[in-house]
Amino acid sequence: MNKDTICALATANGVGALGIIRVSGDDALKVVQKSFPGKNLEKQKSHTIHYGYFMDGEEAIDEVMLSIFLAPKSFTTENSVEIAFHGSPHIGKRILETLTQNGARMAKAGEFTLRAFINGRIDLSQAEAIADVIASENEASRKVAINQLKGGITNEISILRTDLLNFVSLIELELDFAEEDVEFADRSALNGLLDKIELKLDSLIDSFQYGNAIKNGTAVAIIGKPNAGKSTLLNALLKEERAIVSNIAGTTRDTIEEILHIKGHAFRLIDTAGLRDTVDEIEAIGVKKAKEKVENANILVYLADAATEDYSEDIEMIKSLQRDDLKLIICATKIDEVLPPKYEAIEDIFRNEIAQDFDFIRISAVENQNIQDLKNELSSFVEQLKSQENNVVITNQRHFEALRKSLDATHKVKEAISFQISTELLAYELRNALEHLGEISGEVTNDEVLGNIFSKFCIGK
Repeated sequence: MNKDTICALATANGVGALGIIRVSGDDALKVVQKSFPGKNLEKQKSHTIHYGYFMDGEEAIDEVMLSIFLAPKSFTTENSVEIAFHGSPHIGKRILETLTQNGARMAKAGEFTLRAFINGRIDLSQAEAIADVIASENEASRKVAINQLKGGITNEISILRTDLLNFVSLIELELDFAEEDVEFADRSALNGLLDKIELKLDSLIDSFQYGNAIKNGTAVAIIGKPNAGKSTLLNALLKEERAIVSNIAGTTRDTIEEILHIKGHAFRLIDTAGLRDTVDEIEAIGVKKAKEKVENANILVYLADAATEDYSEDIEMIKSLQRDDLKLIICATKIDEVLPPKYEAIEDIFRNEIAQDFDFIRISAVENQNIQDLKNELSSFVEQLKSQENNVVITNQRHFEALRKSLDATHKVKEAISFQISTELLAYELRNALEHLGEISGEVTNDEVLGNIFSKFCIGK
């Protein structure tokens, strides 16, 4: 299958000024040549562009520009041609049909990148970074993806893996001389290397929380009693009338989710139904959904109406939603409707009742008072997740799991050394640690993993 010549639309579907079709494979030039008379493509230099008409028999389909990339100096390391045509979906369809008639086949999802990986141009983490670059929606995610595309995580892991491989080789050598009871691998030096590996793995694993926030956005649940101003706050943060605002309690029945970008970071704002006991079946479903959203949120922004006389319900609600890993921000809302002595005392009421650390902000969404303070708190939460010691950030769940397995295997190797177990078992644990490290770059992988990764790519990539 890898010897087939493949083709696919590389630009987005729809009308545009230009469209690009990619062709890759040993016979890419021959396939395109059948529809590009007048110039011998196989005699042209690599990285050259050629003008002409793309033909279907005697019929000119479109005026095109061909870019030629000869093996191995192409993305896939195979002979490749990119066909730039006028961006009509119909023209693109006709060109693809003609290419398949000429001997190519339509590419599968991610097949161009898969070939680049199989042919050794990129490793598996770099292949995944390509998908992350395409999917990046903010500056922070773009920077992290580009760093990984440049081999950031591979560079971090490969040095450790090489050192560990040297010890594995020495342990394997000991097995060959088992009857002579000799040691080629210095156990104390191996322990020192394992300490170094543990520190690096811990650092990379810790970066995943920040990386996940960058890649998928930070979930912010806006919670409070009915009519506390949740929808008004959502509209103020987004600077648009996204949610219906009414003085009637219980207006919001379902959750509303929107993306807000603050200082290059994405936040998934979730406006929820007001929390209260209700006999209204639909509103009750909304309350249930609200609590479910909090369970999956990173930040809880709880709104308490400054005009309220009794905050006991709010306090009990906050206590029921608390988690150790949940950032809590309590906002006293509608401060434009009450006098300062009233809303200034609210913070002390909550601090006396709630043991968990939280930030307290007095806001008026209608008057846009202190909304920027809330944005700063959200941004600060993400920034605090970032390690100043590690330039590489883990954003991929597969990498995270492989790192955890590597760390677990490293612990077992250290235990094996301390208990002076047999060389055979020590070698087994070392191979496990080595294998899990290799899973990240793709030095150790299987068809199921590859299929899962590349199936998520678009067809032309």
